[in-house]
Order: sequence, then C-alpha cells, then structure tokens
Amino acid sequence: MPVPIRRLCVALTLCCALLAGSTACGNSEKTRTKDTADVAAVDAATPSPTTSAERQKFAKTRFVANAGLAAGATYQWIVKPWKAGKFKKGAKGRKVSLVKAGLAGAFVYNRLKAAQRNAQGDPALTKALAPLTAGIEGLRSLPAKLRGGDADAAGTFDDVINKVKDAGKSAGAPVKDQVPSSSQLSAG
Repeated sequence: MPVPIRRLCVALTLCCALLAGSTACGNSEKTRTKDTADVAAVDAATPSPTTSAERQKFAKTRFVANAGLAAGATYQWIVKPWKAGKFKKGAKGRKVSLVKAGLAGAFVYNRLKAAQRNAQGDPALTKALAPLTAGIEGLRSLPAKLRGGDADAAGTFDDVINKVKDAGKSAGAPVKDQVPSSSQLSAG
C-alpha cells in the first residue's frame, strides 16, 4: 500500500524538528564540548532582555524564585523537624530526618548561590545581599554538621534565610516560602 508523499514529508519534517530540539536543549558534558562557533550561535539565538529595566525585573523575579525555594526547603526539612526535636539522639525517625535535612541543606546552599548570582542584575539587591555573602558561604559546611547531629546548624540555616528574606524585602523583592518537590530537592 503506497504512502502519500505528503505524509512522508510531514513525518520527516516532524522527526527532524524533534531531533534538532532535543539536541539543542541538552545540558550534558557532551553538548558542552561542541565547537565554540556552535555555542556562540546558540547563545546568539537565545532571547535576552534588552533594556536595563528588563534585566532588573528578571533579576528580581529569579532572585525571588530561588530564595523562595531555599526558604521553603529550610523550613520544611530543617527548621520544622529541628523544632519538633527530630534531630535529638533517640528520637523516632532521626536518621531519616537527618538525611532529608542534609539533602535539603545542600539544596538550600545551591539555591542561595543562584539567588546571589541573580541579585547581581539589580543594584538594590546587590547592595542588600553584599553583607550576607559570608553567611551564605558558611552554609556550605552545615549539611555535614546536620548529618553529624549538630542542632545549632539548623538555627544557622534559619538565621541566614531570614536575613536573605529581609534583604529581599528591603530591595523591593519580598520572598515567600515555596516548598520544593522531592524531585527538585534531589536534583539540587
């Protein structure tokens, strides 16, 4: 049974579009080792804000999203179990709580670093977050302390998150807690 040529053309075009789309969206090491000309062509095709006002607007939006995810993860998996006493020796579900807190701690550090990079697009956010750089860097070692059972580490996370929220609020970018899904948490 012969297939009409029009169907073949449509199928071929669709397959090529899907193949091109999937290779262009890759973010693995294989795609990073391409020619610089290919990378430059992709970067040139990526839309970007054109005015400084648009850059600032997007910077605040990305900052709020990343800081909100960090705040939500801190509250849900670090502060809440800490206040419930789940990190104390002999507590029921202590190991699971500590593993979740350690994973959340790594996630929070990652999101706060992203929020810090986003804040660089807005002068008010940059100025507000400048004093918090050392505090955010200090979070790097806290997931290991949480897994080790250091109860003070949870308080440190809470303090840094509250300072980031206050800095965002003072710069006109109020941060609201957004609890990340388990897949977001494990992906980092």
